[in-house]
Amino acid sequence: MSETSNLGPLAALVGTWEGAEGLDVSYSHERGKIQETPYRERATFEPFGPVDNGSQTLWGLDYRTSAWREGEDDPFHTEVGYWLWDGAAGQVMRCFMLPRGSTVLAGGDATADATELTMAADVGSSTYGVLSNQYLDANAKTVRYEVTVRLGDGSWSYEEDTQLELKGQSGILHHTDRNTLKRV
Repeated sequence: MSETSNLGPLAALVGTWEGAEGLDVSYSHERGKIQETPYRERATFEPFGPVDNGSQTLWGLDYRTSAWREGEDDPFHTEVGYWLWDGAAGQVMRCFMLPRGSTVLAGGDATADATELTMAADVGSSTYGVLSNQYLDANAKTVRYEVTVRLGDGSWSYEEDTQLELKGQSGILHHTDRNTLKRV
């Protein structure tokens, strides 16, 4: 188990969190239009490290999150992954996998005492990028992912923007999610 002092800004996320203020704004294939879906969420963050890549040392959080629509027992969204801190380079990263067959490695600049983190990934990037399975690439291609996280005392919030190219539609669809979670 790692020491949280090596986690930089990620130390504030260690633990278990819940939030019932979530709002998912996305395209509903069933309805053929954009819809807003309120949700509740539970996230856990367990520290690990160090991970040495040659002269690079990373410290991180193993995380899992699930989200449920109001009144439903089964989650409509789950993800697993890592949040990483490279203190020497001043980089924060979030890498995660969705059971839809997508993976994201998003990153951005940060300081060890940052209380706001912004990470982004673009399709085709060889560093901070997005990968999807063949079906999603052809029908609902993620071209950019961006998240801003605000760390507070006993709570944290996020705003995500997943930009998609949907087959048969012109322009970029902004699938957004936001929530505030409190330590439990």
